[in-house]
Amino acid sequence: MTPMLQLGSVLHSKGFSITIAHTKLNSPDPSNHPEFEFLELFDNFLAIDASAHFTKFLELLNNNCKKQLQDLLIQKIQQSNKMMMITIIYDNIMYFAEEVARNLNLPIIVLRSCSASYMPAFLALPKLHAQGQFPVQDFMREKLVPDLYPLRYKDLPFNNTSSEVVQEIITLSGRNRIPSAIIWNTMDFLENSSLTKLQKHYKIPIFSIGPLNEMAQCPSTSFLKEDTDCISWLDKQAPRSVIYVSLGSLATMDEKELAEIAWGLADSNQAFLWVVRPGSVKGSDWIEFLPSSFLEEVRGRGLVLKWAPQKQVLAHFAVGGFWSHCGWNSSLESISQGVPMMCWPFLGDQYVNSRYLSCVWQVGLELECLERNAIVIIIRRLLVDDEGKEIRQRAINMKEKANCCLWKGGSSFNDLNNLVEFILSN
Repeated sequence: MTPMLQLGSVLHSKGFSITIAHTKLNSPDPSNHPEFEFLELFDNFLAIDASAHFTKFLELLNNNCKKQLQDLLIQKIQQSNKMMMITIIYDNIMYFAEEVARNLNLPIIVLRSCSASYMPAFLALPKLHAQGQFPVQDFMREKLVPDLYPLRYKDLPFNNTSSEVVQEIITLSGRNRIPSAIIWNTMDFLENSSLTKLQKHYKIPIFSIGPLNEMAQCPSTSFLKEDTDCISWLDKQAPRSVIYVSLGSLATMDEKELAEIAWGLADSNQAFLWVVRPGSVKGSDWIEFLPSSFLEEVRGRGLVLKWAPQKQVLAHFAVGGFWSHCGWNSSLESISQGVPMMCWPFLGDQYVNSRYLSCVWQVGLELECLERNAIVIIIRRLLVDDEGKEIRQRAINMKEKANCCLWKGGSSFNDLNNLVEFILSN
């Protein structure tokens, strides 16, 4: 939803009228985007199922929304001026939109909200599965995957899922046909090699337009209430002294993992801003399971909150590192602000992102295990040691390159203009 709303704002600034068709589940707030029209699709779900049944959840979600979208679009076409041109831009996991577009003979473009580097790994899964190399067996985890350097088998997406779920993911991916074009929320300098591979694979126009979080002038797209009081707390901290910890909107942990994170933060002797999402700790509403002496021990040095205004936090002078799940939105936001990362992936494309952030782009450090001593070592490497200064300088250099992509003549600037021309020509 976040990159889709951002893309909508960017295209609106180019003169297009924007209609957002969205599920009732995790629906955006229309009052934050008065320039858009919103079409709500009733999906019959109360929450996202991020368990092993995720593929079945997606299939039902698509089935529930297909007819509604088609009926709404037919009504819109019948009520509109016959000169109106409609193009559907959809998230690839909402493949029902592609079927509707083909039924109505409308141009279709996919917005890929993952990294371009993730996609070659995902496309390799059927072959690896057929060869018996996926799901990954323990003895293979540290080995490099042929033709996917620098990925190890443990960096493959969905590497911790069962064979049954892997087959379901492969089957689900087969629902996507080749669209008219693809928009990738990335930058050419960052993922040129992967984008070149994907261009050869798909043989259709690919527009690398990113980072959308910097291109779009739109309010927060967060579904959770942001605690902005943390900014005044950050104002009192020393420059680049705080590790910001936020593990995304889907990750969950148990009581033991919560305790390891807590004591790792405490023992690091570094200031921290820690987001613990309500419901993210199994069996707990919020932080009831935190060790009883933890909050007293870190008083004045640490702040625990339910959700943070992430873009503001990452842009703050006090933040010296970001402990992240390495979702692509968060990764781009961190790159955009020149903040080095501490990588702890949880699912899907995050494993690939983590490997590229730490090994290829070298703006992050991998946390190998969720154990307090390992946490202390990584935090201090990032915030205190000379190694961290070198990583921070690379992150700052990457921020400057990302900014250049948005200026006149930059790759994202040019690809946005090319996309506009493409849409108008269809």
